[in-house]
Amino acid sequence: MVEFGSKALILSRRVGSLYRREVKEGEEKEGGREKVTALQGKVEKYEEERAAWKKERESWEEERKRLGTWKVRCLDSDGKLNKRIADLEADYDDLKEKYEGVEVELDDLKGCIIQEHINGFQKGLRQAAFFYKDVDAADSKFDVNKDVVNGQLVNETESSPEEEVEKEVTEEDKKAAIAVEGGDDKAE
Repeated sequence: MVEFGSKALILSRRVGSLYRREVKEGEEKEGGREKVTALQGKVEKYEEERAAWKKERESWEEERKRLGTWKVRCLDSDGKLNKRIADLEADYDDLKEKYEGVEVELDDLKGCIIQEHINGFQKGLRQAAFFYKDVDAADSKFDVNKDVVNGQLVNETESSPEEEVEKEVTEEDKKAAIAVEGGDDKAE
């Protein structure tokens, strides 16, 4: 673009200087008027070309500015997004550290709760031994993992209350069936 502008300036100066020289020579020679009009036509033609080049140059400058602002906006957006990503990564790292800390604390609290239950059971055993002198709290019958179900001491890990209810129902059905069969024998 700059090249066209500088060429146009050089060309216009040459044409202008040629025009002046020929005008002077034309006045000295015959037929100078015809040459002057021909040269005038060339000057007008070059001026038109120069104007066209100038318009083209302006449109290119405008396009360059438009693309320049677009590039600046893209670079600004890229910078903002990179900064936002860095902030989010830092926030993620902070939250991850907090989560890990809370997870460790939760495990500690679970352990504390279990220990409190065990301590409470041991306290109950000590109180039972205190109030009932004939009860030995160190006896192996007293176990945290055992529970009383239907008047029997049952290990919680071996059976659940639902299983005990099912066993009880099936035992009652068997007893009822035996009683019905046994009732027939008595009638004979």
